[in-house]
Amino acid sequence: MELLLLAQSVPVEVTPGVNNAPVADFSLWALFMQAHIVVKIVMLGLVFASVWSWAIIIEKFIMLKRTRRQTDDFEREFWSGQSLDELYRGLAQTKTRSAASLFMAAMREWRRSQDSMVRAGFAGLQQRLEKVMDVELQKEMSKLEARLLFLATVGSTAPFIGLFGTVWGIMNSFRAIAVSKNTNLAVVAPGIAEALFATALGLLAAIPAVIFYNKISSEISRLGARMENFADEFSAIISRQLDERV
Repeated sequence: MELLLLAQSVPVEVTPGVNNAPVADFSLWALFMQAHIVVKIVMLGLVFASVWSWAIIIEKFIMLKRTRRQTDDFEREFWSGQSLDELYRGLAQTKTRSAASLFMAAMREWRRSQDSMVRAGFAGLQQRLEKVMDVELQKEMSKLEARLLFLATVGSTAPFIGLFGTVWGIMNSFRAIAVSKNTNLAVVAPGIAEALFATALGLLAAIPAVIFYNKISSEISRLGARMENFADEFSAIISRQLDERV
C-alpha cells in the first residue's frame, strides 16, 4: 500500500516529442495564408505574371503558326505564274498578313499611280512602292512583337521580386524568433519555408518567360527576314516592269 502511494506521488516527466508538438502545415496554401501581407502581395503578383506570360506565349505560338502558313500559301501562289492583277483580285476579299500585306499595299499604290497615267508619277513610283512596303513591314512586325516586352520584363525582374518577398519573410521570421526567444527548428522552419516559396514563384514565372521570349523572338526574326526578302524581290519585279514602260 505504501509502495502504491509512493508511485502515485512521483511526478511523471513528459518528454517533448513529435506526438506532443503540433504538426506544422507546409502545404502551398498554408504557406501562402501564413505569410506576411507584403509577401502575399508579392506571391499574388508573381502568380498573375506567370499566368499572363503563359497566355501571351500560347497566343504568340498560335499567331506565328498562322502567319507562317499564310506566308507559305501566298508565296506559293505568287510564284505559281499567275499575273499580279489576278493575284491582287484574289486577295482583295480576304484579310492578308505577313508578305501578302506587303504585296497588297504595293499593288494599291501601283494601281493609283497607273490610273493617273502621269508620266512624272512613274519616275518616283519605285521609291513610293518601296516606302509603302517598308511601312507595311513595320506594321506587321509591330503586330508580331506586341506584348513581347512583358515576357522580357517578367524574365528579368521576377527573380528579384521573389527574392524581395523572401528577404521580407526571413526578416519577419527572425523578428518572431527575437520576440518568442525560441530558436527551435519547428518555430523557424515555417517562416523560412513561406519566404522561400516566394523565390520559387519568382523562378517559376521567370524561367518560362525567358525561354519562350528567346524562342518567339527568333521565330519573328525569321518571318521578318522572309518579308524583307519578298519586298526586295517584288521591288525588283516592279522595277523591270517600269523600265519596260519607259
